[in-house]
Amino acid sequence: MPKGEKSLWDIAIHEKEHKEEEAKKNEVQTEQNSSSTECTILFMGSKSAGKTSIILRFLEKDEPPKATTALEYTFGRRAKGHNMAKDVAHIWELGGGTFLSQLVETPITEVTLSSVAAVLVLDLSHPYEIWNTMETLLKAALNRIEHVISKVSAEDPRIYDRIKAKSWKRIEEDHPDKDILDPFPIPLVIIGSKYDVFQDFDSEKRKVICKTMRFLAHNYGAALQFCSNKTDALMLRTKAYVSHLAFGTQISTSTKNLNFDPNKPIMVPFGMDAMQQIGLPPVADSDLGHVNARSPMDLWKQAFTSFFPQQSVGDHTVADDPSKDPQYIEPAVDNMREQKDKELERYRRQVERKTKERAMVNGMGDVIR
Repeated sequence: MPKGEKSLWDIAIHEKEHKEEEAKKNEVQTEQNSSSTECTILFMGSKSAGKTSIILRFLEKDEPPKATTALEYTFGRRAKGHNMAKDVAHIWELGGGTFLSQLVETPITEVTLSSVAAVLVLDLSHPYEIWNTMETLLKAALNRIEHVISKVSAEDPRIYDRIKAKSWKRIEEDHPDKDILDPFPIPLVIIGSKYDVFQDFDSEKRKVICKTMRFLAHNYGAALQFCSNKTDALMLRTKAYVSHLAFGTQISTSTKNLNFDPNKPIMVPFGMDAMQQIGLPPVADSDLGHVNARSPMDLWKQAFTSFFPQQSVGDHTVADDPSKDPQYIEPAVDNMREQKDKELERYRRQVERKTKERAMVNGMGDVIR
């Protein structure tokens, strides 16, 4: 047999090994298709910012959005193939802005910790609330995550290291800004909503808001997407981010899906920005002598809030009463509630009358004495 030629026996062995390798690949693929994965996505952000509209678009539900009361749940599913198991995305929406931020503990648990993600929707048309809303909600989520990690670490001491490694993977560990970034422990997408209103702002205001939003997203290792429910292209791009968090679909980083220009909708995927591109915080010359920041976050906060003094968003004393919301009408319950309210009012008046009568009697006794 000429040197270098394979014998019939060699060819048969190679063919057998090739078939076995293909069979193993098919077996792995079948196993992956037959098992479902689950994830959790927490939507939070400014009140009436369009969170429900984004969720409905992702779920492809053609229905008018309703106001969200407290914390609401829905889910989405995606089939992996014909007659195969479906991946499930558990979707939680926190309503009321920052008022009920403590409810983030419901979707962030020991069970969901390794598969939970967050979408922070900030209303671009209300810049005087953006920073306080962001700060309050991300702090609440971070505190909850750290609490859950501390509980899980008793049985899994390396959980923190794994979560930290995953957060850096979204940015790339060799990023030039690595030493000054503080990536969020779970995947985070920041949505700037109501772009249709924002685009009519003064150019200087737009520039300050865009630079600040870019800094926030970059600092936390988040993706940033401006959105308007009146623009299909922006809603489709936003839907793509939700799909990425829910089912791991790819996010395009082509030039048409990237934009840093404040005169257009900002679009920055994970890890695609840089401090050098963002530039310096918009600090006025007159404020330079008053800046007392210990970190880049403090510096940007002082710069942004000096330009847009923040209105309080977290000291509400009374939430909207869901019992008066038309979407929750239940005649039997509502009639009973009305009856009890009337009884309570009668009782309150009786107490007031008796209190006044007792005061009058006590007063007359003092006069007689």
